[in-house]
Amino acid sequence: MPAQHDITNGTAQHDITNGTAQHVNTNAGEQQTPMPVNDTSTPMPVNDTSTPMPVNDTSTPMPTTAAPATEAPSVVANITVETLNTSITRTQCGTEELCASEPADCDPSQDSSCYFLSAETQNGNNFTFGLSGESEGYIAVSLSTDETVGNNDTTYVCANNNGKVKFFSTVLNNGQLTRAERNVGSVKGSVNGNKIQCTFVADAITAQTRAAGVTVAISTGPFNSSTDDLGSPNLQFKSNVIDLANPNATVTNTISNTTNSNTTTTTANPSNHGITFQQTLMQALLISFGILGLTLV
Repeated sequence: MPAQHDITNGTAQHDITNGTAQHVNTNAGEQQTPMPVNDTSTPMPVNDTSTPMPVNDTSTPMPTTAAPATEAPSVVANITVETLNTSITRTQCGTEELCASEPADCDPSQDSSCYFLSAETQNGNNFTFGLSGESEGYIAVSLSTDETVGNNDTTYVCANNNGKVKFFSTVLNNGQLTRAERNVGSVKGSVNGNKIQCTFVADAITAQTRAAGVTVAISTGPFNSSTDDLGSPNLQFKSNVIDLANPNATVTNTISNTTNSNTTTTTANPSNHGITFQQTLMQALLISFGILGLTLV
């Protein structure tokens, strides 16, 4: 017999006595229990990305070789003189500027008879110079690579050109100044009576020369404003060998020391003059007595 399905109570009945199976489905919408499948709620084991694979630790930079320091470009040559509106002073001597002066510690903003030089390093070989002194013609600063000044030494000149500063870059050799182009710029100057002051920036010396030391000299001399002729310089200051870039360098005037020693020697001789005078007086008296004796005879 065919299988009978009773859908009234949703139960399937199997009659094994008569070999017929009855299936009763009381709820046609009931979902059957699915067959077991792979449980995707538990992922398959994969590489755990929460722990990164070992890589090079970039928190500590690899050692590198520092690039060599780049020196400042040379000063563009321009000796056009602008007006210097403020006086040169020594307020930054020993802190930012190396200073040389005669008399020692004189202030160019106050003292009239003061020869003064300041040098402040910029970048590379560039220096800012301040120069002040009394002269009817010019004042100048020379830079020598040894203790002898005047052997093809670069010399910067500030001249009194009818009440205004005229600037020259020159070379001093055998007591003569010869024009020579140098990298100089930012020139400023003023003239007050015979007092000449000027400032300028110059590509003065190489790093090697600076480390070895230089001698600086301040000089004065005559200037012909009609022909621009520069007369022979007269040294007013000559330093010991110094590091131009060191504001704390000890600077002494070797000319002053020589002059003082000569003065000391000279002032030690008045007694000799006194002795000579006494001898002359005795001789005069003896001669007088001799003449008197002859007269009496």
